Amino acid sequence: MKRAQLANSVPWNLLLITVGSLVFSAGVNGVVIHHNFITSGIYGLALLIHYESHSFSPSFWYLVCNIPLFILGWFFVSRRFFFYTLYGVLAVTLMTLLLPLNFRIEQQVYAAVAGGIICGIGSGITLRSLGSAGGLDIIAVILHSRFNIGVGKVSLISNVLLFSLASSYYSPDVLIASIILVFISSIALEHVLSLFNQRKVVYIISDHHLEIFEQFKDDLNQGATYLKAQGAYSGRDKHIIMTIINNIQLKKLESIVFEVDEDALFIVEDSFNVLGSNFGKRKIY
Repeated sequence: MKRAQLANSVPWNLLLITVGSLVFSAGVNGVVIHHNFITSGIYGLALLIHYESHSFSPSFWYLVCNIPLFILGWFFVSRRFFFYTLYGVLAVTLMTLLLPLNFRIEQQVYAAVAGGIICGIGSGITLRSLGSAGGLDIIAVILHSRFNIGVGKVSLISNVLLFSLASSYYSPDVLIASIILVFISSIALEHVLSLFNQRKVVYIISDHHLEIFEQFKDDLNQGATYLKAQGAYSGRDKHIIMTIINNIQLKKLESIVFEVDEDALFIVEDSFNVLGSNFGKRKIY
């Protein structure tokens, strides 16, 4: 099965959502609950309501808070996204309700770090699917797909509002630890989302561009694009080689370039979202 077919298949997406929900629930039940921390987004709001009302479980409040968001997902994203997300919300609700865990991390800071890593990894795995675990992910997908507003901005605004509300109820220690947890969680989530997608954009400026290209084309089986340029000092026409490679190939390419021309200019930029051709395909919910 091709990669694109696998990414769109129902079993693969259900697997991602199930594993992601399981990991996230382990972080919540194993760490977050035992220190009264608050996570980001709708689950953080559910925890806050639970802590303050002392009624029902966070899972119940999470399910209730997601109902109006489901309606938005149905009308503004797609039916496929809706049903995957419904499965994700039910999975998180049941797993956090039925999965008793305690990782017995006593130090508050250590617990915030561990909880952030675990919850972030779980959220990231879920978001690699064509659905989500509900909550503000629904709003983020709608805003990103329609207005190109980044997921990070939505998360930042929601967390500012959430922690502003929580500051009235919590001690500074718990509040700061929760902020640390959310910060680390967002970093872990971004790393999981960029996993296998990280690429390097390389620009090579050399008078021996033909020889360099022929060698790395044969050795690395790698294509490239010539960019026409002109030396500002010499006024001579030049050809810049632009290619996109992964981290493993980078050092090999560097060796090839400087073996051919030790005076070459080798420029590397990070890229986390390369779409089209033989790279990743655009994600359509």
